[in-house]
Amino acid sequence: MGKPRATDWRLVVRTRVERVRADLAALGPVDPLDQESARWREVAEREAAVVDEVLEGDLGRWRTIAAWWSGWRIERGWRALHEAEIAVSAASPGFLGRLPGLVARVAEQLDETDPRRRALEELRPGEFPVGVERAVVVDALRAAFDRSDFAHAGSRALRNKLIAASAVLLLVNTALGVVGLLSPGYLPLCVRPEQLAAVCPTGAAAGGADVWLVQALGGFGAVLAAVVLLLRRRPSLTPYVTVGYQATIKVLLGASLAVVGVLALGAGVTTGLIGVSSQSALLLWAVILGYSQQVATRLLDSYADRVLEQARPLPGHGGEG
Repeated sequence: MGKPRATDWRLVVRTRVERVRADLAALGPVDPLDQESARWREVAEREAAVVDEVLEGDLGRWRTIAAWWSGWRIERGWRALHEAEIAVSAASPGFLGRLPGLVARVAEQLDETDPRRRALEELRPGEFPVGVERAVVVDALRAAFDRSDFAHAGSRALRNKLIAASAVLLLVNTALGVVGLLSPGYLPLCVRPEQLAAVCPTGAAAGGADVWLVQALGGFGAVLAAVVLLLRRRPSLTPYVTVGYQATIKVLLGASLAVVGVLALGAGVTTGLIGVSSQSALLLWAVILGYSQQVATRLLDSYADRVLEQARPLPGHGGEG
């Protein structure tokens, strides 16, 4: 089997675990009188080894697919990295010298009213014994990282739902296209304007390619909305990127809505509001109807933005949390 392919999240995790090792090396020799610091060093080294195992391990094709769907490999790597970063912070004798950065890091994830964040912000070096100060820092960092890790799980669940919805829409569109191909006219996509001959997507009479053509034009209309989504979406290093699946949903839903919309035109639902007097006008409406999916998928886009915003990178170590 080949080596795991390089991805954005792997590069970020690799960089951050190397920083953990560099911070451990900078601590110098272990003070035999500070057993607490020694224990935290052992934790940091053990968790860094777990990260290496996740990054370098080769599961094989089918287990890799299962790990991709469940997300256990990514999330195990991130959780181990977070524990290593917490441990290396706690192992440093002068860990309170990093207090401003720690406060900023925790503030990104915890609310102002969270007692762990407030305790960290109100901590003053020398006010409490070192063991108490270390406990305050560790508890606050763990709470912040836990929230980030749960957000990763939420973004994975959203990604999997988008994939499942895309599969269903693909099956529906394929079934409609096959029905239209085998039984032309079974899905009546022809429009009969008053006192005019029938107008069909592929000519003056129903054809086997009518459904496919309407779906293709509806998908094209949805592509315009998908391009806007891709252009406005800012780059992100979150391990679960959903923008591609959101665009797929738009295209497939646009194809479905184009068929439904042309059926509505043929049924006379829009009589008096929309007039279709030519084949070109009918095809243009298929494009417009495909773009209309944006009304519904805007809610999906907003929800996805909120989910991914919660899983955004944490400051301080140049990567995601």
